[in-house]
Amino acid sequence: MDASIPATPQNASVRSRSTHAVTNQPPPLAPYDARANDAALTDAYARFVGADPSPQTTERLTEIGHLAGSEQARDWAFQANRNPPVLRTHDRYGHRIDEVEFHPAWHTLMDQAVGFGMHGAPWTSGEPDAHLTRAAGYYLWHQVEAGHCCPITMTYAAVPALRASDELSALWTPLLTARSYDPGLRAPATKGGALAGMGMTEKQGGSDVRANTTRAEATGDGTYVLTGHKWFCSAPMCDVFLVLAQAAGGLSCFVVPRVLPDGSRNPFALQRLKDKLGNRSNASSEVEFDGTVGWLLGDEGRGVPTIIEMVAATRLDCVLGSAAQMRKAVAEATWHAAHRSAFGAVLADQPAMTNVLADLAVEQEAATWLALRLAHAVDAGEQAFLRLALPLGKYLVCKRTPWLVAEALECLGGNGYVEDSGLPMLFRESPLNSLWEGSGSVQALDVLRALQREPEALEAYLSEIGAARGADARLDAATDEVLRSLADLESLEFRARRMAERLALVLQGSLLVRHAPAAVADAFCASRLGRDAGGTFGTLPVGVDAKAIVERATPRR
Repeated sequence: MDASIPATPQNASVRSRSTHAVTNQPPPLAPYDARANDAALTDAYARFVGADPSPQTTERLTEIGHLAGSEQARDWAFQANRNPPVLRTHDRYGHRIDEVEFHPAWHTLMDQAVGFGMHGAPWTSGEPDAHLTRAAGYYLWHQVEAGHCCPITMTYAAVPALRASDELSALWTPLLTARSYDPGLRAPATKGGALAGMGMTEKQGGSDVRANTTRAEATGDGTYVLTGHKWFCSAPMCDVFLVLAQAAGGLSCFVVPRVLPDGSRNPFALQRLKDKLGNRSNASSEVEFDGTVGWLLGDEGRGVPTIIEMVAATRLDCVLGSAAQMRKAVAEATWHAAHRSAFGAVLADQPAMTNVLADLAVEQEAATWLALRLAHAVDAGEQAFLRLALPLGKYLVCKRTPWLVAEALECLGGNGYVEDSGLPMLFRESPLNSLWEGSGSVQALDVLRALQREPEALEAYLSEIGAARGADARLDAATDEVLRSLADLESLEFRARRMAERLALVLQGSLLVRHAPAAVADAFCASRLGRDAGGTFGTLPVGVDAKAIVERATPRR
């Protein structure tokens, strides 16, 4: 203080005033138990699990739930996204190395996910309901940070595809399911664990992988040499990739390691890392193959059927990941509204906001029930049901997530638009699962193919929704309407998205009517199944028990 200014009573009064008293701001949500505070997840898991989970399983999910809701995990997520990966194409001597450097927070997130077995444990654990349990854990952990979940998902999905070759499966499966995160490019035999990726998309083809031009030439010693490019290759630091290329017999699938058995680097030139809207912590790259060695997986010309095993598993994680993003957004919005006042009342108690929060919660609960039902179907071997239900879930849940996250962000007002809230990072992430493994129209057309060519898929779907017949007149009417619309074959492709949406909504409705609390099921049927159901959140009709729905969705510490 300047000594020339006398400390008069007036000056003392000025100094005593505080302009930085913090009032009417919600306390931090973290730390909280993300599992115990998710009623939809708890109920859905309990409903689909075949027997009482083992103490080890329960302990593992409890640990994931506590860590996912911790301040520490939140910090890891922010650090990994604020310090994105860096491409190193050459070492200081000019040798090509094609490596990606990550922030330590990325490696910590990866270490946790691999340690929990999210990358491959269900394939070798022998535990009952292993895929359902893994789905619940993945759903919880995905709420922390989505970017690092990409290599976790691809590794999980690669294992069933590798079964097309006993030899390749025997080599790679033990590494891909080991609970040891061992980063760095080294010979597979020297590693304690490995991660897998995929290379399908090319510049000229996108989802039309049959337009791929990457060539694969047999060498005569059981290997092939690949030449070409991949426009998107996420997580290029993984140890091994499933790659589509044109062989003499047509489009085929190849196993391409980053490091060959003798320890030498396989040519795998990273041209650049993509500058993406979100998913900033994860490296997505463009790759050039020039003399790259690969091993044929399956038969020549059977590349798509071979790799489709991987795509099915990655699509499941797209649904789980989007449902997780919904839950994270709803948790933040309901927590904020429960602790923030405006115009003389707590936000959550004001009718317009109650309607918005309840509508968001209904959407999230429907997504969660469907995601876990799909995971249960994997355990149960319900392939016919998955053939139709999986693209339906991928279409609707992933498509709705950006709208839900945007509305949840708005619930926080200007605070939600600030990076520290975590909502901007979540919002940037929210469109991605609709793009990965086939965008919306690809999913809708896949639904049509299943309806037209695989009658057992429709039969399994009808059996599932039929279990709710007679429980709710609105659901019955929506079921009848969507089945009648299937008869109009001439315009079916033009109506593909509408058809996929309605089939998915009926499936969600049947799950909620049978298993969810009456207030949630009633609100869903009243707002989603009518012909004029709109897409704006906060438009639940009068009469639904919105307060009960919001209370169910709001986390507590």
